[in-house]
Amino acid sequence: MDDTTTAGPAAQRPAGPGAPATEAAAADAAAPPAPLGVDRAPTGHPRVDAALERLGDVDHLPAEGHLEVYEDVHRGLRDTLTALDAPQPHPGPPNDLRS
Repeated sequence: MDDTTTAGPAAQRPAGPGAPATEAAAADAAAPPAPLGVDRAPTGHPRVDAALERLGDVDHLPAEGHLEVYEDVHRGLRDTLTALDAPQPHPGPPNDLRS
């Protein structure tokens, strides 16, 4: 018999996309989410401004949590736009059609 040992299949695989992460990559994965730093300027429309401010919540969430916030903001903006199509009462004195 031969005294030499041969490495198994796991030891013979080259490092690649499925290879274990390096220390730097592991540190990046463990780091908390970093804010994107996107400025949100006020629009002057309270409901739109509230929706844009809600986008700031994703700065503190991992990527998996972004979808819920984006859907919430989209729903709020859609409701705001829909409200623009609703009939608006015209302010002013009532018409007195008596003669």
